[in-house]
Amino acid sequence: MGWWQVDADTLAGSRFVVSPLTEAVATLRALEDGRAAHPGERAWLDTHLPAYRARQADDPITALLVRSAFGRTWNADFITPTPTGQTLTEQTFDDELTRIRETPPAAVRADLLVSLGGPLPALLADRHDLPERAASVLEWVWAETVLPYWPRRRRLIEADVLARTAQLSRGGWASALGDMRRGMRWLGGSRLQIRPGTDLSQVIPGVRLMFVPVTPEQSWVSWDADRYAVVYPCAGALADEGARPPVPGPLRTLLGPGRARVLALLGSPKSTTQLVALTDQGLGSVGRHLRVLLDAGLIARRRSGRSVLYFRTEAGEVLVRAPGPGTRGA
Repeated sequence: MGWWQVDADTLAGSRFVVSPLTEAVATLRALEDGRAAHPGERAWLDTHLPAYRARQADDPITALLVRSAFGRTWNADFITPTPTGQTLTEQTFDDELTRIRETPPAAVRADLLVSLGGPLPALLADRHDLPERAASVLEWVWAETVLPYWPRRRRLIEADVLARTAQLSRGGWASALGDMRRGMRWLGGSRLQIRPGTDLSQVIPGVRLMFVPVTPEQSWVSWDADRYAVVYPCAGALADEGARPPVPGPLRTLLGPGRARVLALLGSPKSTTQLVALTDQGLGSVGRHLRVLLDAGLIARRRSGRSVLYFRTEAGEVLVRAPGPGTRGA
């Protein structure tokens, strides 16, 4: 069983971090896998996967490098550098990418030996351009498949951080970390299980522990000197239509599509920030919808730490679940 044993100071100083490079790496892996975790990701893959595959087909050395870097059991360390940012402030993508571009070629080859669990393919042996090739493909992924969606993705990441923080204030670390990534849970005794079935156990007192949400359904752990990171998929990734609760037609007609969407999403408590991320509506619009729904008694609110969470009242539940035309008496 793989676990990290952390002390109280490490937990107290842990931070959620936004990393554009980590988002790009997770997106690269999603493109490489080519499998959709939900309908929203399927639509995104349908849009961008053909161009990615064409690019890799035109550059077989880079294609082999990417496949080798995402090994069967471990990512090559050079392709998943541990972020250096703090809290929700972030380095720019270009600043972060410099770390990959400046990796010594010998270090890249050594990392690939670990990720492959065996010898390097002949096409990659003794090459000195591997860091630049890795940086180049990540630049393409960022510019073509992430940057056009980055404002929305960042809102989703911030909404996830807000929800995790509220969860932490209510239920402690066991609650906040329990569903963060598959196989990870709080074991007690200052131990955080990070990956079952592996021998990655470490005692890591006094380190900087970071939690880094990404929107693709990807996760990994990394460490570098005194920095440790858990990369995990944020909740409501891409806020796709398939994952959103359906809005009954009569409710949409009665309240309007924007207000009906907000009410439908409040089956579980959510903050204004989360609603903005999940609806793609502006902060002012969401605020107006919440005020009308509050005044109508369809939702209520409560404070959780520094956040205000909104949720449906019994009247709101009745309205959302009311049978549509033609279902009466069914």
